[in-house]
Amino acid sequence: MTRSMQAVTYRRPSVLESAAGGRRLGLETSRGATTSGVRDHPQFFAGFLTSPQIASAGLLAVADVAAARYYQRQLRASLDPVVTGNGDRLRFESFSGCGGVYARLDVLSAGLDGGEVGHGTTNVDVNNPLREALSRIGTDDPLHLRVGPEELAVTTLDGPVVEKKVPLPDRWLRGFAEAQVIAADFELRAELPAAEAVRFLRALPRGGTRGASSGARWVVPAGATLRPTTRAVPGAVCLPGPERLIALQRVLRHATALRVYGPAAPAVAAVASAWEVVLPGMRLTLTLSPDASRGFSGEGGVLDALAADEAGEDAELVSVLLAWEPRVDVADLAAASGLPMARVRAALVRLGTSGRVGYDPAEAAYFHRELPYDAGRVERHNPRLRSARALVAAGAVAVDGSLATVTAEDGHVHHVRDERGTLRCSCVWWAKYRGGRGPCKHALAVRMVRRGAAAEPVTTTADGGVR
Repeated sequence: MTRSMQAVTYRRPSVLESAAGGRRLGLETSRGATTSGVRDHPQFFAGFLTSPQIASAGLLAVADVAAARYYQRQLRASLDPVVTGNGDRLRFESFSGCGGVYARLDVLSAGLDGGEVGHGTTNVDVNNPLREALSRIGTDDPLHLRVGPEELAVTTLDGPVVEKKVPLPDRWLRGFAEAQVIAADFELRAELPAAEAVRFLRALPRGGTRGASSGARWVVPAGATLRPTTRAVPGAVCLPGPERLIALQRVLRHATALRVYGPAAPAVAAVASAWEVVLPGMRLTLTLSPDASRGFSGEGGVLDALAADEAGEDAELVSVLLAWEPRVDVADLAAASGLPMARVRAALVRLGTSGRVGYDPAEAAYFHRELPYDAGRVERHNPRLRSARALVAAGAVAVDGSLATVTAEDGHVHHVRDERGTLRCSCVWWAKYRGGRGPCKHALAVRMVRRGAAAEPVTTTADGGVR
């Protein structure tokens, strides 16, 4: 797994302070994107939270996921959450260290009072002393929230800055990209009222003493509740690694409903799902990968978009039309860009690979954000994509109608057949996953050749080969 270190710099630590008339929560920001370009320490909000206790619990839940690993728990996991101002709401997002859980707290306009919400994305400092202070908020006394430095501090604050060096594995970046592609296929599968939601979630296992996953479970909507089942019967929803929903315990007593999202198509194997706790003026959502040992980074949902030159060109056009909208309307983008809706969706997938859009199942819509990471890393460090480009560059692909042959690096010939738009391969990858984790490198190479995609320079691995 490729790792690098990212320096996240803040003017001061985030802090919860007592003040006349209530408390003040100052969340410090790092370098981030805004409507006026990249800025150091932008401010996105200064006003009051309508439900301080609930918002604090939701923020802690997002921070819990950022600091957690649900697989190989002995390894380190620490990455500050990302905050996005979308004009009418604040979104706090994080990914678990293992790459298998994506968390998002949406503080909607009803949860904010007395201040305008700016536009932009950056990391936000959630340190251990702040976590302890937030966990002690027991009443809904007035709480003033500031996301970003005080205006006075911007021009007068001197002295040392707070700098964190955080590990940034490439699979985390790919995970952000894959999660939005998977979520775009979700539909609302069940909705439970508050009492049933609390009962169901509190009954879930919390993991063994060694952190072992209990595996995937299946539940079937039954009236106002969810009934467990031993297999993927019609109408069942997958709950993969139920112990990974532990962060939702933070907000359960404030829940007004639980919504469950998943793919509408019947599944026989474990699939991803999203679990949303509805709160007054807010939503807290956890999206789970198909297995605790299986991070989102390897799902392969973005490969077709990355491999298509047309999608790259369309993405450049669509990107200039994004305006930090909380809801990106595909039809409006199609009208403004002159592109068919199918190509706009492909462009959005491409933009999602660099963190420039996310997807909200609750509103069945994309939203604009700009993750503070190198946009090209997702493509450069995707092994299947690199390998497919290498095969195309080596002339290893021969297409004859619906059948294609791909000669691998070791000389082994793989047969790729087009069956009603689905490319099926004779390789071990296809036999194992049957397309459930995106195309194999052979099918991807065939698709590139059929599209006439030009092969890009191949990046070799440390041992001189490609994967």
